[in-house]
Amino acid sequence: MKITLPDRSVRKLEVGSNGLDIANDIGPGLAKAALAVSVNGIQKDLCDPINEDSDVSIITIDSDEGLEIMRHTLTAQVLARAVKNLYPDAKLAIGPTIKDGFYYDFEFVKPIAPNDLEKIEKEMQKIINSKSAIIKKLHSKKDALKVFSSNAEPYKESIINESEQEDNFQLYYQENDEFVDLCRGPHLPSLKHIGAFKLTKLAGAYWKGDSKNKMLTRIYGTAWKNEKDLNAYLESIEEAEKRDHRKIGKEMNLFHFQEEAPGMVFWHPDGWTVYRLLQDFMRDKLREFDYQEINTPLVVDRKLWEASGHWDKYRENMFITEIDEEHANEKRTNALKPMNCPCHVQVYNQGLKSYRDLPVRYAEFGSCHRYEASGTMHGLMRVRGFTQDDGHIFCTEEQIESETKLFIELLSQTYRDLGFKNFDIKLSTRPEIRVGSDEVWDKAENALESAIKKLNLPFEIQEGDGAFYGPKLDFVLTDAIGREWQCGTFQADFNLPERLDAEYVGEDGKKHMPVMIHRAVLGSFERFIGVLIENYSGKLPFWLAPVQVIVATIISDVDDYAEEIIHSLEETGIRCDSDLRNEKISYKVREHSSKKVPIILVVGKNEKNDRTVSIRRIGSNNTEMLDFKIALKQINEENNILS
Repeated sequence: MKITLPDRSVRKLEVGSNGLDIANDIGPGLAKAALAVSVNGIQKDLCDPINEDSDVSIITIDSDEGLEIMRHTLTAQVLARAVKNLYPDAKLAIGPTIKDGFYYDFEFVKPIAPNDLEKIEKEMQKIINSKSAIIKKLHSKKDALKVFSSNAEPYKESIINESEQEDNFQLYYQENDEFVDLCRGPHLPSLKHIGAFKLTKLAGAYWKGDSKNKMLTRIYGTAWKNEKDLNAYLESIEEAEKRDHRKIGKEMNLFHFQEEAPGMVFWHPDGWTVYRLLQDFMRDKLREFDYQEINTPLVVDRKLWEASGHWDKYRENMFITEIDEEHANEKRTNALKPMNCPCHVQVYNQGLKSYRDLPVRYAEFGSCHRYEASGTMHGLMRVRGFTQDDGHIFCTEEQIESETKLFIELLSQTYRDLGFKNFDIKLSTRPEIRVGSDEVWDKAENALESAIKKLNLPFEIQEGDGAFYGPKLDFVLTDAIGREWQCGTFQADFNLPERLDAEYVGEDGKKHMPVMIHRAVLGSFERFIGVLIENYSGKLPFWLAPVQVIVATIISDVDDYAEEIIHSLEETGIRCDSDLRNEKISYKVREHSSKKVPIILVVGKNEKNDRTVSIRRIGSNNTEMLDFKIALKQINEENNILS
């Protein structure tokens, strides 16, 4: 049997050899570090036999795959066992890995509290210290059910009963059969390979995510190769919590949410100022890149959504309304638009288009509504009502490449001006649920991939993550603390124009169907403002700050000078305010600093007499004394620099 390694070297082994045999054949060091094996791209346990010529790579903890397998083993074999040791009546549900960690769902007889996590952690460490070997056994459906029936594990029985397979259920045991769990695997060969971990929080979770089922207790945790990596992660989480836009938004008095309108934002004056400034900024960019701004209805009859395909594919996420039409014995069913694209086709369809008119670029700050489950909503990041910086380009197939290039130029400029220097590109291909033929999808995917390759830009393919109507390029930016945010998107659609009868007259005098490109730079204004707040810890760029300058007085005798300064600032377009309250200057400075005002001008008797100001900038404890005219010039120069 031939085994081809990642470096394309070939080794010959006996049929039925396993991953550990291969690792030993390569060298004892690799055998010691081996956690699992990838066979023709499929992860397997080290003990699994290989029976044919295969491409093989050994998985170690130094790879992302190895780290995920370690986390998977930790949740299924260590956390689950620790809970059963401490709470014998607890029932095991499921325990997958997630980004940076894992969770496990349990049914407890008596609820546990956050302070119980420390006790569970200690039990987990005790289990890890045993360095028990993990042994996989394959069972028939009947035997697997018998195992979990005897252990009184109804959730495991439910998983097995719902499976269509009859054999080869993977059960993982620890030495002496002290613990067993059902798992897709692979797992570590033994617990000695577990790195550093910490349990992070508790949450409620319905069995199978269905509110009709029993509420379970979900225990979250994170795990890393070593203590150094764990501590670095915990520090990053602590920093992220400090930057939480919900906390900072409250401190800055930007917005709020309330029960009467779940997932809808109540913008306060300062928050709406940021919103409008960002919208005006985008409007200028769109004019520069030859977009025509339009506006389309918020409520649209279901007939359009049926024609577009959204009614079948997206209805569960739409807000539906019914009204009794006057002078008619019928109800009209409408939906609040979840997206703007079908309405943009209606604008395009008004009047016959020629190939000479293409590309047509429409932009809309479109208000959309989507039903998001209450458990998924998260401040500005996940809402039910939002506004997209939406746009649609109607073009020929031959123009896709040039439109891709132009859009990336627009997106790059925008992100750079907002303080984000780098972004990654991901090409998402056809999902399982989709409209259109495979032939149309082949054409759309090939067109996008060809365009991005000709631009000589790196990209990553994400299989199955495309929109239901077409493939897409997603643009992922990285914030100040290394987190990734998918914001921009560029989606080629060969389906919707055909469904909604969009046409143009070609050079041959015949009617042709345009390609429709769905594109957004920021995504939603709500979410992007949340990203900006967290990226800058609320200390927004000077041009974007809701209040740019506060003039704070030390004594009331200088109120007239403060008002004179305010008048001069306002004349040049600076957003400013005065603080003339009878409070100590230290209190005023502290209060306005907490609201992230970029510049505080302090004025007292000396400043008034000398026609100067003391400048305090956010993030600095130092003050600078300047002639007011010089200070005014500096402030205006700063306001003219975007980032």
